[in-house]
Amino acid sequence: MDRYTTLRSFVLVAESGSFAAAALKEGVTPVVMGRRLDALERHLGVKLMHRSTRGLSLTDLGEQYLERARGLLREFDEVDASIGEHRTAVRGHLVVSAPAAFGRRHVGPHAPAFQARFPDVQLSFNFTDSVVDLVRHGYDMGIRIGEVTDPNYVALKLFPNRRVVCGSPGYFAVHGTPRTLEALTQHNCLAFNLQGGQQRGWTFLRDGRQVAIRVAGNLDCNDGELLFDWVKQGLGIGWRSTWEIQAALKRGELITVLDEYALPAYDIQAVYPQQRYLPAKVRFFIDHLKAIYNAPGYWETG
Repeated sequence: MDRYTTLRSFVLVAESGSFAAAALKEGVTPVVMGRRLDALERHLGVKLMHRSTRGLSLTDLGEQYLERARGLLREFDEVDASIGEHRTAVRGHLVVSAPAAFGRRHVGPHAPAFQARFPDVQLSFNFTDSVVDLVRHGYDMGIRIGEVTDPNYVALKLFPNRRVVCGSPGYFAVHGTPRTLEALTQHNCLAFNLQGGQQRGWTFLRDGRQVAIRVAGNLDCNDGELLFDWVKQGLGIGWRSTWEIQAALKRGELITVLDEYALPAYDIQAVYPQQRYLPAKVRFFIDHLKAIYNAPGYWETG
């Protein structure tokens, strides 16, 4: 029995809460993960985990063993990482989560270049606007836009970003330009619907304090790309990220207003679970994206 693989599989299953999520991270089937746990329990002669149709739960001994197993794995991985600093070969299965539109435009397209450098890395992506639990669902890292407050995650800024109010020159020529935050209530504001998370309003910084302005419009949806397209068509104004609108600003298709009230930091960040070392596959992919995002003119060509 490969003790390292078995220990790692047990920890992944315990942290993910399911064989399926753990298997995705390992690149094997759920059946294989189940067999590994069976082998570990037979070796130890104790029950580590209860399994039922309602899910998985650790026994008391399983809880104790989990903490010890995590410590052993950290020691193994830190030894490997110390050696890995001196080599350029990277391998393994890297599972990444990112917001839907951002992932399609600015994460997935850069995978081929990364694999050309590191052909032994298998990449899996999940692009969704839902905020996923990286550990529970078996992700190595995620891309988040905005503040990350969860103390269980490490967040590294990839590129600065802000949220700004924008619209087409044609829209403002017809409807006027808002000069105050309160004036937004007199405009057709195209926002995410309740499922998209903007039900509390658009957020700004005024006099050092965050304020939320409740807006309304005749169009809403839960797809950011469609909202962005409507704004460019002049159907209303939007509250969009600067990463998304730079190219349209340069072409003159959009202009921004109320910039003095924009939140100072709504950055694009790489996020991974808190741990004592950064796996090489994660570190190199973060470096890969950061170099691309910080190349002169990158955001103006999208």
